[in-house]
Amino acid sequence: MPRVICLGEVLIDRIAEDIGVSDDQVSSWHSYLGGAPANVACGLAKLGTPVSLISSVGQDATGADLLKQLGAAGVETSGVQVHPEATTREIYVNRDAQGDRSFRRFNGDEKTVFADTLMSAEHLPEHLFTDAKFLVLGTLGLASPQTSRAIGRALKLAEQHFVRVVVDINWRAMFWKNPEQILHLLPVLIKYVDFVKMTEEEAKLLFRLTSPAAIAQAYNHLEGIIITNGDKGCRYYLGERQGKQSAFPVYSTDTTGAGDAFLAAFIHKIYHRPLTNLLDAQFAESAIAYSCAAGALSTLNVGAISGQPSDRQIREFLAMREAKH
Repeated sequence: MPRVICLGEVLIDRIAEDIGVSDDQVSSWHSYLGGAPANVACGLAKLGTPVSLISSVGQDATGADLLKQLGAAGVETSGVQVHPEATTREIYVNRDAQGDRSFRRFNGDEKTVFADTLMSAEHLPEHLFTDAKFLVLGTLGLASPQTSRAIGRALKLAEQHFVRVVVDINWRAMFWKNPEQILHLLPVLIKYVDFVKMTEEEAKLLFRLTSPAAIAQAYNHLEGIIITNGDKGCRYYLGERQGKQSAFPVYSTDTTGAGDAFLAAFIHKIYHRPLTNLLDAQFAESAIAYSCAAGALSTLNVGAISGQPSDRQIREFLAMREAKH
């Protein structure tokens, strides 16, 4: 079966056990597999879509543990490079009373070199692209010259093998030495992209536009644009039509990875049907509702992976919602 390739960082989310306190008041941090592309890969595997991850980890206990967890989640990892000297990244995350998270700091010090910044373009497994249907990536890899080159090669391979490219902007200024670089690199990346997902905040900051239809007009090669806005739902432009979907209210414990669960669910829906189905407004609407349900359900547990729902859980959740109306 054709696969989905997720490319980018896999790391450890160290999430504060205590809610709504400052770093120095946190009594303990709990470790969870994280990194947006890895979260999306695990979400796809849970939904039953064949998926490979291309990434880079350190030759350390953390890297070995992440590889083990990815394998257990059903993600194919032959494309994960192991760097002999670099460190596997860990990121410290705090939560407020609503479960919303804030990213605080990384492990190590300013001299620490993280493995996700050293992905090698030469070692990308080209054979994975020959039967792939989608390549999914974010923008964090563009922050380092070497991983940026690997992304460039992956985009060329995707073009060569007719693989659709999906980008989740996933803007995190703390990963960048010079955050303003994104404004030069993003237009170059977007040229290769077919589907783009971003938050409303990212749309304002990086595109100076918040309407999916306006972005579609500015970048008319894009097949789909999704703008999410947390508990306010999302707006989208698919099949040459704009639409919106309200969020499903749930009692969130932790919103880490909710956008990744959303994206995994959306790709899962479009993976199993010809893309021309997006021209059917009803299909586009149902794919987005399914994705919103996945995002909502993923916030019920702590950690990006543990809360990821199965296809059955999403369908049952939507059926219950429908029955209430």
